[in-house]
Amino acid sequence: MRTFGVEEEMLLVDASTMAPMPVAEQIIQSIGPLKPDAMRVSAELQREQLELITAPQRTFSAQLRSIRSSRAAVDEAAQRLGARLAAIGTAPDLEWPHLYPDDRYERVSAQFQRTTDRHLTNGFHVHVAIGSRDEGVAVIDRIRPWLHALLALSANSPFWRARDSGYASYRYQAWSQWPTSGPTEVFGSVAAYDEHRAALLRTSVPLDRGMLYFDARLCDRFPTVEIRVADVCTDATHAAAIAALVRALVETCARDWHRGLDPDPVPGAVLRLWAWHASRYGVTGELADPLTGRMVPARAAVDRLLATVRPVLVDLGEWAEVRAVIEEIIRVGGGASLQRAALGQAGDLASMTRELVEATTARCTTREWSAVEDPPAPVVALRGRRPGAGRTRSA
Repeated sequence: MRTFGVEEEMLLVDASTMAPMPVAEQIIQSIGPLKPDAMRVSAELQREQLELITAPQRTFSAQLRSIRSSRAAVDEAAQRLGARLAAIGTAPDLEWPHLYPDDRYERVSAQFQRTTDRHLTNGFHVHVAIGSRDEGVAVIDRIRPWLHALLALSANSPFWRARDSGYASYRYQAWSQWPTSGPTEVFGSVAAYDEHRAALLRTSVPLDRGMLYFDARLCDRFPTVEIRVADVCTDATHAAAIAALVRALVETCARDWHRGLDPDPVPGAVLRLWAWHASRYGVTGELADPLTGRMVPARAAVDRLLATVRPVLVDLGEWAEVRAVIEEIIRVGGGASLQRAALGQAGDLASMTRELVEATTARCTTREWSAVEDPPAPVVALRGRRPGAGRTRSA
């Protein structure tokens, strides 16, 4: 059974005003000696955000408990500083965030200027264990046509600079400003994957391998493939189900590789258009059917995805649970629709954000730590390091 861990990027807001609050460094310092072994906290690009990194889990239910417990633990630390966590893909009304004090981030800012200065987005990254780098590249090649559906299911960032962007995931649009982001072509081998990375790095545009922001990539520190296409989800149950769906997709792709099935050669440029469309409409419009390349109702495309991974989810005993949550996402229209509905009821962005803060930690408690599985070796998604007192750094 493949283990899987998640990285959730979170917005920090003032508990009173709901305005983004630049207190990441203080929270990291305060939670350092208190954080459980099954969770890490890492800095991100801006001081108004944090990354919560869970240990790898074996089941959907354990992943859900781990996500809830991580959120509860960090939110408690944030509250001691007058802040709260908000699991939303973009800050609804922040114009100028504050760069996290880190040498690497300062070099990123010097290189990318305005892209860095105004960039504050929160993604959801899923790490799934692999048996070898060969298997990992094979998975990356075969998972490509399905990533836009994962983006649509997670889409949770309709607001940007105090306005409705018109997109379900404006985070993906903002993220696409980074020159190495997005889908990749079929690699075919580890050697081709490594040469592609080396060619990008030789340009000196990306500063290091951590800035190769592919929608799916090999992790350099752990034996995992990292799927990076999704928005962070407000509802912890949605997050856990999407993570379980990613794990099932990875296993499905690995099985196809072992059976000798070739990857779909759909060009990366076409995949980029599929992702743009998923970012625009989420699950409320149409999505590309990977088997035909034509636009179909989102429900039909998601049904195709579920049918593809059903054998794995049945083997894992998770089919009914995961399918029920995915169908709920389709029914409510995803996180973006829920945000827009919350704004309509609340009347202003601050009141809407308060509702999202409460939803972020709904049914979350640190008491669930005892129910989370012991993290198996190898540890999967532990990117945060402590190069100096009170600091962690993330790729």
